[in-house]
Amino acid sequence: MRGRPLLVVGVALVLLAVGAAWYAVSFRPFPPETTPQGAYDRIALAVAERRTRDMFPYLETDAQWAAYTVRDLRRDACARVRASYPPAAAAPLLDAWHEEGDAPDGSDLFALEATRRGWIARLERDLSGVDHVEIEGERATVVTSRGTRYPFRLRDNGVWGLTIFTAELGAEAERAARDLDVVKHAAEDYDRARGD
Repeated sequence: MRGRPLLVVGVALVLLAVGAAWYAVSFRPFPPETTPQGAYDRIALAVAERRTRDMFPYLETDAQWAAYTVRDLRRDACARVRASYPPAAAAPLLDAWHEEGDAPDGSDLFALEATRRGWIARLERDLSGVDHVEIEGERATVVTSRGTRYPFRLRDNGVWGLTIFTAELGAEAERAARDLDVVKHAAEDYDRARGD
């Protein structure tokens, strides 16, 4: 009789230990986002859960600024087109640019571009567990178990940012700036023709 309570307590302690171990393995936190692996893990989770916008904080600063720049320039171009262009000339430009110009935030613009350009599909194919991380100063490379290499750059806020989309977003920002310049000149011509 006296051994029975001890047995129950022993079983309860074993179950508690097993439960704690299972919880620790199943719900272990990500490494901090201030590490390249932590940033990579958050990107991988966002891709796996199809939350593209949630990748945005883990892009390098230049990519983030480029996304905001594209959004702002497209918004300005659309506004100028609506104000000055005749409807027939405005329609194709607004069709091409309104989604970018109407994006509420840089993260929304990034999500739009990532879908359009197939970036998410590419990441879905390539993302896998981290094999190792190579860090050299403010640059790091996350090497996956499949051998894919993802470059990161340390941002001013201490978070590592993925750099693979920066060139394309920067090129899109330059294209948007050129388009806005053309729109402004054409709008001035349309305004003069109307006598404004």
